[in-house]
Amino acid sequence: MSTVEVRFWAATDVGRTRDHNEDNFLVDKKLNLFIVADGMGGHAAGEVASSVAVREVRRIISEERQAVEGFVEADSVETRRAVLDLIDRAIRGACARVFQMAQESPERRGMGTTLSMLLVAGRRGFIGHVGDSRIYLLRTGQVHQLTEDHSLINELIKRGRLKPGDAFDSPYRNAVTRAVGVYETVEVDTFDFDVLPEDSYLLCSDGLSGYLDEDGDHITADALSMDDVKAIPESLIRYANESGGKDNITAIVVRTLAADEDEGRRRAAEVKLRLDTLRSVPLFRYLGYKGLVKIHNLVELRSFDADEVLFAEGSRGDALFVVLDGRVVVSQAGQRLTEVGPGGHLGELALVEKAPRQITARALERTRTLVLRREPLFEAMSADARLSMKVLWAIVQGVLGRLHVTRAELNASWRALDQLRRAPSATVEMPMLAPELLAAGALPVDVTDELVPGFLFQESEAEGTDPLLRPDSRLPAVVEDPDAPDEALALTSQPPRAGAPAALAERVTLTELDPDDDDG
Repeated sequence: MSTVEVRFWAATDVGRTRDHNEDNFLVDKKLNLFIVADGMGGHAAGEVASSVAVREVRRIISEERQAVEGFVEADSVETRRAVLDLIDRAIRGACARVFQMAQESPERRGMGTTLSMLLVAGRRGFIGHVGDSRIYLLRTGQVHQLTEDHSLINELIKRGRLKPGDAFDSPYRNAVTRAVGVYETVEVDTFDFDVLPEDSYLLCSDGLSGYLDEDGDHITADALSMDDVKAIPESLIRYANESGGKDNITAIVVRTLAADEDEGRRRAAEVKLRLDTLRSVPLFRYLGYKGLVKIHNLVELRSFDADEVLFAEGSRGDALFVVLDGRVVVSQAGQRLTEVGPGGHLGELALVEKAPRQITARALERTRTLVLRREPLFEAMSADARLSMKVLWAIVQGVLGRLHVTRAELNASWRALDQLRRAPSATVEMPMLAPELLAAGALPVDVTDELVPGFLFQESEAEGTDPLLRPDSRLPAVVEDPDAPDEALALTSQPPRAGAPAALAERVTLTELDPDDDDG
């Protein structure tokens, strides 16, 4: 796997209204691990929680980095899942550690922290996320938020009870629905994606993201587009302070560069082609960028030579085929119906029914396709309610559209038959079913119990999702954190006052990890 160069810079600031900093950040340049954590609990408890959490996550990932090494050596579905499982395990381990410390000291009861982390390995990024800190991506001039806030504000917005523009001044602004350490365990969002040349990532606490919400994506895009990576975090912190500085502010910026520029450009063009092609499929029309990336993670790339059959009439399948390049001819009972070119799709009803295929699809020339199978799609929908809702809604809309077309054709057929009944000797043209509908396999499907996925009826709310408030009141002083900071890490606890943000920078090349090298 080719190497990827990474530039990064990080800074944190107490802000203009707080008297101490409960944010922590970590940069481990050997692991290419970047973490932002925003503590809660008042007085020193919040900073203890965030400090312990970032250190514990780093410790677990470092000790079990064989999973990362295995992925770098061989990129596969299994090795990607191993890295995501490691991230989930590390954040849950940090949660248990912070919770244990809180139980041992009455002054620390209820302390917790948000935690958002990015691990860059090989040519892929891995995210772990709990709380309302955020990770943004700037790619080809567009800003994408890669994490979803676990906050009461976000829930109110999703339910239509609060407008996004009113969120910053809401009394519920500091309420999070998930946090590391408040309970003994926590549900972790994990996510992986292709890392492309010239990507810029921003990890930040809500002391910055709250002001970015007010002014839209252009502030983030302008800042992340700056050539000097070192200047970006400090400029964003300055912007947040000038906007009010109501909370602690932390920002890490990570920019990726291709070690081989030609190979990097080819890879970027290929990933863009795949995402743009998936975006053209009606089934995914309601998905945002992150949703498309999740679908992209599920597909297989399959190539077919000229005259090779993708699937045959009468066979049973479980996959949707999306044509990436090349052309496919569709036929039924030996009769040619239509052709499908780049961006076209075939057989989506196989994702939701087990009936035999109604058509045969054969490549006219060398053709590449993206193949999405039923089982991984169902697993993704089960894990992501919003993805499930959007895909199912698209299916409903597609079925309704076909029903309207079919009804119109049936009405036309009845009119033609009525003309024949009235004038048997007349010449009447009988309407034909639209070939594009046959090509999509749009025939009636009997809904049976075995075709209804179980996740539609599962209880979606996890335990421990009641809002966790960051109290404004200060708790009594607590003892110092017993775990001293690792000098090998770029790890903050108490930053300088506003105007002099703590910062660091490195330029590194991703290579294989050396388990015997303990340098940070």
